[in-house]
Amino acid sequence: MKQITLEELLEAGCHFGHQVTRSNPKARDFVFEARDNIQIIDLAKTKEGLDEAGEFARTLGQNGGSLLVVGTKRQAREIIQQEVARVKDLLKETNKVHNNSLYYITQRWIGGILTNFSEVSKNFKKLQDLKEKTTNPEEKSKYTKKELGLFEKEIQRLESFYSGISEMKDKPQALFIIDSRMENLAVREAANMDVKTIAIVDTNADPFLIDHPIPANDDAVGSIKLIVSHILDAWVEGVKAQKVPKEEKPKEEKKEDKKETATKDKEKPAAKEKKESKKK
Repeated sequence: MKQITLEELLEAGCHFGHQVTRSNPKARDFVFEARDNIQIIDLAKTKEGLDEAGEFARTLGQNGGSLLVVGTKRQAREIIQQEVARVKDLLKETNKVHNNSLYYITQRWIGGILTNFSEVSKNFKKLQDLKEKTTNPEEKSKYTKKELGLFEKEIQRLESFYSGISEMKDKPQALFIIDSRMENLAVREAANMDVKTIAIVDTNADPFLIDHPIPANDDAVGSIKLIVSHILDAWVEGVKAQKVPKEEKPKEEKKEDKKETATKDKEKPAAKEKKESKKK
């Protein structure tokens, strides 16, 4: 797994925290000092948290675990979508089975995604059914233009909420959250459902609510991109390291070989009897 250096963290602006007046007392251990009323994050602690979170993501991918990336703030949306698309392209080039186990939310966390997944997943089914009605010629012919127009509007509405998770069959094994304070509902649901969490935790957030906190700037585009790409690369590395199950074909071939040897052994006495009869 690639190691991120302190210089890279510094260049990305990961060390800038929030104003002292907005700080969370529980985040003091991650603060190096305060300059001009702005807290400076200790990048050694950032690297430590990033390495630990990366190792967890790698193990998760190797074990076939699913990961849901959550980042609804404006700075994170495009980065998350680009990085998830990049990772899925990388996985297409391998023959490893990842079962569409990487998802994302960039618009709004809908309450109940973890705590009431069975009900929320009904909207996934509704979205798929509406797409079928508007794309399948046979289904399309059953409705008027007005009805199809209403279907399109509903599809747009549902996709704005569920486009990144519409293929999710069950709650994910872990969440990767950008700005744990802003996504506090997701953090609470994960804690209630015993879902592991990785999160970028700034100086205004409580790091003890997160299983694998990464103390860093959660507002700067450079900081978000560096950390998101590193965690997703670690997860992909784990997926690529999955052990391919052994095929059963060799065993079947061995059984066939045994059958052939057995039939040959049966044929040998018969051949001997023929030779003896010719001699007589």
